[in-house]
Amino acid sequence: MKKFIKFILICACAALLLAGLSRLVMVMSAKDKTFDVASVPPAQVALVPGAGITADDRPTLALRDRIDGAIELYRAGKVQKILMSGDNSSIYYNEPGAMTNYAIEQGIPESDIVQDYAGRRTYDTCYRAKEIFGLESVIVTTQQYHLSRMVFLCDQLGLNTSGVPVKQSDYLLNRYMMWNVREVLATVAAYIDIYILKPEPILGSPEPIFTP
Repeated sequence: MKKFIKFILICACAALLLAGLSRLVMVMSAKDKTFDVASVPPAQVALVPGAGITADDRPTLALRDRIDGAIELYRAGKVQKILMSGDNSSIYYNEPGAMTNYAIEQGIPESDIVQDYAGRRTYDTCYRAKEIFGLESVIVTTQQYHLSRMVFLCDQLGLNTSGVPVKQSDYLLNRYMMWNVREVLATVAAYIDIYILKPEPILGSPEPIFTP
């Protein structure tokens, strides 16, 4: 029994080490694609992934920061449109709608906002940006802990991708360790999706944002 327990512990430690190394590789690989607003190369759209909405259909603080980052890019002339990607799997939960309403309140023209109602996870958001909306280049705006994974996924799914990290507000301070642990696991899942499973998300008819 002791040998079995020792074997399990060794396997668990090896798995944790591998996951940690995978996370480190992903973070390092995204460094050359991470910029601030002033230095980021222009792209077709700012791609904003969902991060939850409140009971009164408002973006959470984390999501609001992501949208604010996209708004800053738009006002700086770095992008032509903003693609709001989130979950709308229920009539009672409309993430892209809440994101759009918030951006309009900040003065962004509705005509320059595009909604993706099937961005249920980061992989789906990146996949659909290419396959449904016909994009070639994006700037992703999300928190630093999430940015490297999103840059990796979008890049591997055929998009010319840059990332601009948004501010880390107070809501994250008490959860910093939790989010980073979650990202280690999500990083492993991202590698599995890209190199092994290659899942196909909800698709549908193409809705190109830009026409030739």
